[in-house]
Amino acid sequence: MHGITTAIALSRHPDMEVHLIGASEDHLDYARRMIGRAGGAEIVLSLAGARLVHRLSGRRFMPAKLARLLTEAHHLAGFDAIALPERTSSLIRRLGMTGPRLIHLDHGAGDRAVGFDPRIRLFDFVLLPGAKTRRRLLREGYIRHGAHAVIGYPKFDAADALRDPTWTPFADDRPVVLYNPHFSTLGSWDRLGGQVLEAFAGQDRYNLIVAPHVRLFDGPAQREKASALVKRFHDHPRIHIDPGSERSVDMSYTMLADVYLGDVSSQIYEYLRRPRPCLFLDGQGLNWTTDENYAHWHFGPVLQDTRRLIAAVDAVRAEHARWAPAQAAGIAETFDLTAEPPSTRAAQAIATFLRFGAVNSQAETGAPADPPPLPRRYPRRARRHH
Repeated sequence: MHGITTAIALSRHPDMEVHLIGASEDHLDYARRMIGRAGGAEIVLSLAGARLVHRLSGRRFMPAKLARLLTEAHHLAGFDAIALPERTSSLIRRLGMTGPRLIHLDHGAGDRAVGFDPRIRLFDFVLLPGAKTRRRLLREGYIRHGAHAVIGYPKFDAADALRDPTWTPFADDRPVVLYNPHFSTLGSWDRLGGQVLEAFAGQDRYNLIVAPHVRLFDGPAQREKASALVKRFHDHPRIHIDPGSERSVDMSYTMLADVYLGDVSSQIYEYLRRPRPCLFLDGQGLNWTTDENYAHWHFGPVLQDTRRLIAAVDAVRAEHARWAPAQAAGIAETFDLTAEPPSTRAAQAIATFLRFGAVNSQAETGAPADPPPLPRRYPRRARRHH
């Protein structure tokens, strides 16, 4: 979701050949559907890792990332650039692969320190959603002038093309609360998740969507717990639990909800693309008020427990104007929003960097950069794999 529309835009560039390498056949199937819904593109799709391992282990098997990188190393070395929406794959530098340029596609726009990873320094070029991320990464020394560009949030392009804006899991028009717990130890699920479900099960004014970070239910034990929850509340007319479908990642829920209930997920910023009431659960008793990792907790009330949860939802809906200025300022800092689609800006920035080895200062700060189409500085590497 964070890179597909950038890949599509790049594929329409006259001197770009774009390949998409997926971790499983299911990922490739999803990518094909996304490309089709977004208007189609000439993109070569392939499966990461040894195909024999995939065939022997079953269609849905996903080998460890390191194993996939090792088996893909020779293939990856044949590209001019590799764009990644994560950091673990920067391990290819340790495998001695220095030819392809590494491009980082940001995969979230949150506040926590985990999003400002020292491994970003290993990338040759970094795409950023807005001023907040750029300022912090410069301060930490993780990005360089000429080697990054602020381009907005391409996931908005993908989500707008893919989700069904008319879909709802409910048969009535009660206000919808989205509970979006994060999988990390800083999240609220382990201590407060069950209490949230019980609170909404015992009232009749709101519908509740429980759509956690898709990694919350990783692993057999977690999936079993999720299955039990879904089964328990399956027939409840006002509770919808999604342990990890496509709608958990295509912004269906963040755009549908009237109130956001969360903790430390960066999805709060996707929700606030259209400012609305939100409140947060502090499951750890944190001293957060001056901590930039919790800047989003200034966008609504922060609760230590769920004893008056429904009353808090009532109150934040009635008092949203109190929080609206902070929300507007936070969104302006987080996303550089212009009329030009972020994916188009991302593709242009990548093309510029690959052609010239740097971008100009305007591109770094978000203004569009459209240099004349000069010949490539380096000869195109012959493709050894297709």
